[in-house]
Amino acid sequence: MPIHAWSEAPAGLFHHFHQRWSGSICDGLNDGRLPEGFYALVEQSATGLFPDVLTVGNRLDAASSTEQEGPHGGLAVGEAPPKVRYVRQATEEGVYAAKANRVVVRSAAGRVVSVIEIVSPGNKSGRSAIRSFVQKSLELLRKGVSVLVVDLFPPTTRDPQGLHPLIWDEINEEPFELPPDKRLTLASYAVRDLLTAYVETVGVGDLLPDMPAFVDPDTYVYVPLEAAYQETWSRCPRQFKEAVQGHE
Repeated sequence: MPIHAWSEAPAGLFHHFHQRWSGSICDGLNDGRLPEGFYALVEQSATGLFPDVLTVGNRLDAASSTEQEGPHGGLAVGEAPPKVRYVRQATEEGVYAAKANRVVVRSAAGRVVSVIEIVSPGNKSGRSAIRSFVQKSLELLRKGVSVLVVDLFPPTTRDPQGLHPLIWDEINEEPFELPPDKRLTLASYAVRDLLTAYVETVGVGDLLPDMPAFVDPDTYVYVPLEAAYQETWSRCPRQFKEAVQGHE
């Protein structure tokens, strides 16, 4: 199944595909690819953010349960918008990025050994978003967790050669330039004494190569990216497929 031009499609469509693709990758890894005792799970990328939000929300709900329902006083934004010179909103892409899933490989003891990150449009929606993604990847590597980054979105002015050099320059600064016809990047980082990056470049219309995910410094498995992509696409409704292909 050739890679689609996801950068042309609405962010909400890729979010749906991203979530389902993560599950299919996870299934493929658990279907005998991982060494004995290792297993893959789908987890939320921003797990560190959500528990606090939920806790605060529950506290607020509990505090207000004894009060009469509904607000008292105040103005409705829809009826009387605040009178200010400028109004700005966060992007839809950023909202989807915060809800995105990733695949996490754990050892028999439950320790995270590898993380597979599928880049979403929101990860590239601004300097802060890119910086956050890069720092998150580096933090995992520093903790001894290998990382596979799957980026099916072309470079922006904020990552002119893709995300890989932004990550790698923090480790070993060296030249990197994407081929003109292969502007999408897959990068697997193995944590060992000398951190190693295995990088492949692809373009829209190409088949996805299987990429290595390391479970320890010297052991890896191939992640079935193409098979999982095909499986996910085959289960998308006709209207979804027409909408994605209609933007290519």
